[in-house]
Amino acid sequence: MRLTRRTWLKLVHWTTIPFFLWFLLVTPTHVARWGWHWVELHSVFGLVFVALALTWTLDLALRGLASRPGPKLRGTARVLHRPLHLTLVWGLFGVAVSGFLLGLTASRTLFAGTVLPIAPPQGLPRANGWAGTLHVYEFYALAAVALFHAGFHIWRHVRLRDNALRIMVPKPLHRFL
Repeated sequence: MRLTRRTWLKLVHWTTIPFFLWFLLVTPTHVARWGWHWVELHSVFGLVFVALALTWTLDLALRGLASRPGPKLRGTARVLHRPLHLTLVWGLFGVAVSGFLLGLTASRTLFAGTVLPIAPPQGLPRANGWAGTLHVYEFYALAAVALFHAGFHIWRHVRLRDNALRIMVPKPLHRFL
C-alpha cells in the first residue's frame, strides 16, 4: 500500500505529538531519579522524535509546505498561516540541531536510543552549558508555537467552519468534529 503525501504527513504529525508532550512534561532530571530503564526509554523516545523531526524537515525542504491557508482564511490569519507552519517544522529541526550540539560539546559520548552516538564529544563544558540552555529554551518556545498552532486550527474549525481539523485528523475521528 502506497501512502499519499497527506496521509504520510498525518502519520508523522500525530506520531510526533505524544513524543513532544513527553519531552514537554518529562525532563532528564525526572528520568534520572526514576532509574536507568527510564533513562534508556527517554533516550529511545529522543531518537524516534529526532528521526520524525528530520524526516519532516527533509520532506519540507524537498517538496515544500503541504498545507494551504484555505479560501475562508483572510487578513492576518491568512498571513500567519505559512510562517506558523514553517516555524513548527524548522523549529523541530532546530531542536534536533541543538541536541546534536549538546552531544558535540559533552565531555563523554551521549547516545540517542542508547545505541547511536549523537556526536564525537569535544569536552567543552561552557559551550555545553550554552547548548543546553539553547536546547531547553528553543524547545519550550516551540511548545508555545505548537500551542498557538493548535488554537489557530481549533479557531479555524469552530469560527470559520472551514474543516481545518478534518484536514489533519485521521478519518475515523472525523465524526467527532
